[in-house]
Order: sequence, then C-alpha cells, then structure tokens
Amino acid sequence: MNFQRNAVVLAAAAIGAMSLVACGSDNNAASTGVDTSSSTATCEGKANLSAAGSSAQKNAMDQFVSTYIGVCQSKDKTVNVAYNPSGSGDGRTQFIAGQVDFAGSDSAIKGDQLAQAATRCVGGEAWNLPLVFGPVAVAYTLDGVDDLTLNGETIAKIFNGGITTWSDPAIAALNEGVTLPSTPITPITRSDSSGTTDNFQQYLTTASNGAWTQGAGSDFVGGVGEGARGSAGVAQAVAGAPGSITYVEKSFADQNKLTVAKIDTGGGGVELNNETATKAIDGAAFVKDGAGDLTLDLKSIYGTTTEGAYPLVLATYEIVCSKGYDADTTAAVKSFLTSAANEGQANLGEQGYVPLPDSFKERVTASIDAIA
Repeated sequence: MNFQRNAVVLAAAAIGAMSLVACGSDNNAASTGVDTSSSTATCEGKANLSAAGSSAQKNAMDQFVSTYIGVCQSKDKTVNVAYNPSGSGDGRTQFIAGQVDFAGSDSAIKGDQLAQAATRCVGGEAWNLPLVFGPVAVAYTLDGVDDLTLNGETIAKIFNGGITTWSDPAIAALNEGVTLPSTPITPITRSDSSGTTDNFQQYLTTASNGAWTQGAGSDFVGGVGEGARGSAGVAQAVAGAPGSITYVEKSFADQNKLTVAKIDTGGGGVELNNETATKAIDGAAFVKDGAGDLTLDLKSIYGTTTEGAYPLVLATYEIVCSKGYDADTTAAVKSFLTSAANEGQANLGEQGYVPLPDSFKERVTASIDAIA
C-alpha cells in the first residue's frame, strides 16, 4: 500500500469491497502482521460503520479496518467499516448531512462547515482527530546531482518563478561542493485540486521567509510550471523530464525512483525518512488544549527548527461528533478509532505513512475516550 490518491469510488462499490475484506476472517488478521492481543477496542456498538473522504489516507484506512476486523474476531465479534475515498470535501459534506458516521479529511473542518456540523452533532460539535500522517517529498530529476539541499525560501522561489535555473546562487549557497548545471528548472504541480497542494503551499507560506506570497488552497497558485493530474501523474512527469521538480507523497517518489531533496530548516539539510518526519510530528502543537478537538497548529510543524526534523508532513484527520450519535454508533466509533490510533498504527511506515509518536497517540486516545 502507498500514501496515494485514488480515483473517486462509488459508495456501493466501497461497501462491497469492504464486505469482501470482512469475509476473509483469518486472512484479514494475518495480512496486517499486527499483534492485536493487547487491543483495548471493545468491539461494542453497531457492527457496520460508514465513512468517506480523504483518498490520501485510503490505504491507511484499509489497514485500520483489516486490523480492527482481526481484533473483533478474537472477541467473537463481526464488524466492518466501509470507507469511500471520495475526497476530503465530499467526506465533510457527507458527514454534515449525516450520511456517514465519520469523515476523513486532509484539512480540519472549520468555518461555516463547522457550524453546520454542530446541527448534525446534536448537543455536540465536530472534532478533528489527526490519525494519519504522510511525509511529502520535494522530488526532482537532475543529471549528475543525487544529493541536493533546499530550504523553504528556495523551494518557494522555484515554485513561484523567482528561481529558474539549477545553478542559481541561492541554491548553490546551500550546496557547497556540488556542481550544479545551468539547466532550466521545470516545476511540475498538481493540475487537480489536492490536499497535498494545500499543505505544500501552507508550508511555503510558513517556511519561506516571506518569499511565498501567493497564499494556499487546494489549487496551485504559484503561477509557474506544468500541471499533471494526481500524485502518480506528477511523479511520472518528473521521472521523465530532466531538470524537473515536484512535491509528492514519499511513496510515489519511491515508486518512481525519484531523488528527494533534503530540507534545511536552519541546521543543515535533513533527509526525508520516518525518523525525521516523526520528530516534526512529535513537536506539533494543537490549536486547543486538553482532550477534545485536536486541530493542529500547522505552523508548529512547517516552521520547526528542531534539529533533525523534516518539516513537510501532511496530516489527515478523522472528523467525528463529540456527542450526538446514538449509543450504538458512539460505542462503535470509539472502538474503531481506539484500534486505529493504537495497534492500527503498526507497520504504517512500510506503507509510506508515519506512525503516531507515543506522546501524540496518548493525546489522540484521550480525545477518543472523551466522545460521549
């Protein structure tokens, strides 16, 4: 599995697919390779949950569901969670309308949608619980250069046209001893609306020392480069175009054997791997204190100066009601999310995600426990 965006799938197809997963009882538990014996998930409540939203977390959700099925089988319970990776916006819309039990989203629910969700969550509010993290690579193809360091400012200038050749003095200053060709830089960006684009542009806004003034959003607003559709599209475009560069989930960079730039946050270039991404997540701050809504202060990740922390990490949320479910739905949502936040995180690093650090996991678990 990979941290990837998939085509929109019909809800019925998703339900059917997940039902097939539920049928393969023994194989499901074994397929994840996860020890479920110490799980605190109760497997109580209604047997079938529904959810929709972020395609970026789709493969993590597959693992969460498979692991949860295994946990509940060991307790002689039959459960299923049908997740439709229809996109973050659609997931939030369906959640507000009460068409799904929870939503997956690359961005926290806020503003008018948050107010609308309060109507759905009778007597409660919508909480954003970050359960899935995936590092984003700044990946490039440049003949003769397989070790490159960039920082927020140079990345911003590449993607808004302020730097147009690889031998630019600003890049050279970060790469002493590296022979940089005068090859023109071709930025490859997402042509479709994307949570990865939104988070990448939020990173540039935070980390570019004022070089990025274009703002953020799901559509690329830098004004330069060539567009390609989807994570697979930008990765394949860079693989076939010397001198090009893109932002893409790490698993796609790995699949296409792209070279990934280190990012300098002030103490030298930091390589992208699970350890360095975990350091950034471990230092994340939340907008609110205490158990409950866990909307992240993304500046605390994107603006990190922690030594050895890789700052460009995409967080995706599960959006749930703090209260307002019926009793069976409450029990099932809490049980599933408890499993997802704990044993469900095992082996996610092999899927292109970053498992929750222990301290972060404790905070998430406390919020799950607080759902009434």
